[in-house]
Amino acid sequence: MASIFSRIVAGEIPCYKVAENEHYFAFLDISPVAKGHTLVIPKQEVDYIFDLDEESYNGLMTFARKVARAIDSVMDCKRVGVAVMGLEVPHAHVHLIPITTEGDMNFFREKLSLPAAEMAEIAARIAEKVD
Repeated sequence: MASIFSRIVAGEIPCYKVAENEHYFAFLDISPVAKGHTLVIPKQEVDYIFDLDEESYNGLMTFARKVARAIDSVMDCKRVGVAVMGLEVPHAHVHLIPITTEGDMNFFREKLSLPAAEMAEIAARIAEKVD
């Protein structure tokens, strides 16, 4: 069965898309720990990030870098934090989180619940800056 992320890429489940190319896809996390929290995935369904072949892994990180720079340019943050945990969805993914302090990367605190219009506006602002 396809992962929820593969279903998002296929358009079966809606998302707030930030960027896409032939091999990678980026979209806002629907349970963000910070405004602008973005997930970057390979379109290829691979469970564990370190099971990606070297070219795909490097491509994912290069794509994530472009998205992170866009996030950094539009969100009020000091940096964009990066996390790879991969236990919650069996599809390799990178979390990009706008942060001002290290505590902003706390995945165990209460998640934000943002209105759809605000999520769409954030996604559009980030997407506009992805080169």
